[in-house]
Order: sequence, then structure tokens, then C-alpha cells
Amino acid sequence: MARSFLALTLSTLVVFLLAGARAHPQSPAPEAAERDAILAALNASAAEWNKGNLDGYMAVYWNSPDLTFSSGANTTRGYQAALDRYKRNYQAPGREMGQLDYRDVRVDILCADTAFVRGFWHLVQSGGKEPHGVFTLLLRKFPGGWKIVHDHSSGE
Repeated sequence: MARSFLALTLSTLVVFLLAGARAHPQSPAPEAAERDAILAALNASAAEWNKGNLDGYMAVYWNSPDLTFSSGANTTRGYQAALDRYKRNYQAPGREMGQLDYRDVRVDILCADTAFVRGFWHLVQSGGKEPHGVFTLLLRKFPGGWKIVHDHSSGE
């Protein structure tokens, strides 16, 4: 009798689970939606770069003194210091921003509010110059969306 009761209970549970699955069609995986949001933020940032708008480009970065940006043997700390670095390297006299694109970008959602992103960056500048390199980013999800909290970029 105990076996019959157990079998009936399990059968009933399976029927309810199957019925529930049909009644609530699955939505797209949350991770896919988060990946799409991160890629959209990075693409919007690159579009701002290509307009010559560094403030718009930096909108994807965490506006905090705790932001870190590493390149070569140096680490810059703080949003303002990172923005100043970009201005010095790309908007100072004799410098140019060029056109930026990202390639082979991979987004790994580590948990609900943290993502690891890596890929290649590529600039096209006047005179046939094409600086390029790799990047790894750590992003956190804030109420205002995904923000880069650490950027490690290197290139030629």
C-alpha cells in the first residue's frame, strides 16, 4: 500500500509539473537578455567614441573613485582619472580618436550582477594607422544598468 501511495503521489506530481510547464511558456534565458544588454551598452559606447564624444563613451563606466583601468604597466584609479587619460591620449593636440569597433566579444555572466567580458578592440585612424589590442572587463549591474568597474586593455 505504501508503494501504491508513493507511485500515485509521484505520478500526480509529474502531471502537475508538466501542466505547469505548458501553462507558463518559458521566456528567453535571463543570461541571454543580460548578455544582450551588455553588448548593447558596449556598442552604444563605441558609437559615442566614433562621434568624438568621450563623455558619452564613458557612460558605460562606473562613475566612481573605485573604477580601475589597467593598461601596460599602469593602473589608473577613478572615473575622472580614466576620462582624463582618454582625453590626454586621444583628444590632445596631435592626437585623434579614429573609429572604434569591437571584435569577438565574449560575455560570461558570473552571477546576477557581475559579468566578465573579453574581446578585441580596433581603431582606424588617419594615415593608415590601425591601433588594436585586447580587453578584459569586469561589469556590475547597478540600478542604472551594467557598468564597467574594471578595464584591462592592452594593444599595439
